[in-house]
Amino acid sequence: MIKAGIIGATGYAGGELVRILTGHKDVEIKWYGSRSYIDKKYAEVYQNMFQIVDARCMDDNMEELSREVDVIFTATPQGLCASLMNEEILSRTKIVDLSADFRIKDVKTYEKWYNIEHPSPQFLPEAVYGLCEINREKAKTARLVANPGCYPTCTTLSIYPLLKEGIIDPDTIIVDAKSGTSGAGRGAKVDNLYCEVNENIKAYGVATHRHTPEIEEQLGYAAGRPLLINFTPHLVPMNRGILITAYASLTKEVSYEEVKAAYDKYYENEKFVRVLEKDVCPQTKWVEGSNYVDVNFKIDPRTKRVIMMGAMDNLVKGAAGQAVQNMNLMFGLKESEGLELVPMFP
Repeated sequence: MIKAGIIGATGYAGGELVRILTGHKDVEIKWYGSRSYIDKKYAEVYQNMFQIVDARCMDDNMEELSREVDVIFTATPQGLCASLMNEEILSRTKIVDLSADFRIKDVKTYEKWYNIEHPSPQFLPEAVYGLCEINREKAKTARLVANPGCYPTCTTLSIYPLLKEGIIDPDTIIVDAKSGTSGAGRGAKVDNLYCEVNENIKAYGVATHRHTPEIEEQLGYAAGRPLLINFTPHLVPMNRGILITAYASLTKEVSYEEVKAAYDKYYENEKFVRVLEKDVCPQTKWVEGSNYVDVNFKIDPRTKRVIMMGAMDNLVKGAAGQAVQNMNLMFGLKESEGLELVPMFP
């Protein structure tokens, strides 16, 4: 059995990690880390775990934890994982970091967008960006995986094939994104109160959202050069889910079959990316509670543009599910182990 520890086990992503790993046949959770609830029974924080998890919450002592487990998941605010990291810890255990600490290779870009000094930039070169469908082989040999952000996962997977195949102009990409409120975390914030969110939709982080440079970096790899995008997220009154609608100019006249072939080239054999049938637009309800990403596209010959769409659960494929997918790769397990979760409906 793989022994796992979770730092940040009582946040929404951490709670989802517990839910998924509890049903994983090859994993035993040994450490439920939560600075806010030290010594409190985990099932008292999440009552859905009553008579399922008997353990108590522990602290975030990564040094001690690394001596007890084979893999550490850090579902923590930016800066914490990087501040706790050292070579001795990495020599003993593997780490899957769900924060942004190791996602962006350029330390100055990270520090500018996150407004903090990077505590351990020496680990950036070896950190593998854990978008499994693109970096699968690198993840298999990694000690440190930077689990992608939720918006970047859905955005990149929706756009990637058309950039790789040169079908769209990289300089014309506009991304409209919408997310449920769990993406903002479990902390008490006025903007997330029921009366603030219900019967409302709003844009936020306009031209300043921290996932922008992460998306630009990953799409830049696909395009073969740096690029800039417009990325605008919106908060919608639902618990889970992300919907991406992206727009770009076509580089040439293409048929539906040609664009579909591009998506099939990259995703036909992917378990967790579903390319929908013609004219079927992705919906968050079709992926809720699962590790699937549904993608599709629509060509607009009138404007010579293509609309690319994607939907996924921000807490599963956008966080905990992808983290477990990465762990499976790192330990040579079946990639879908513990993740064959049928989407919930309604």
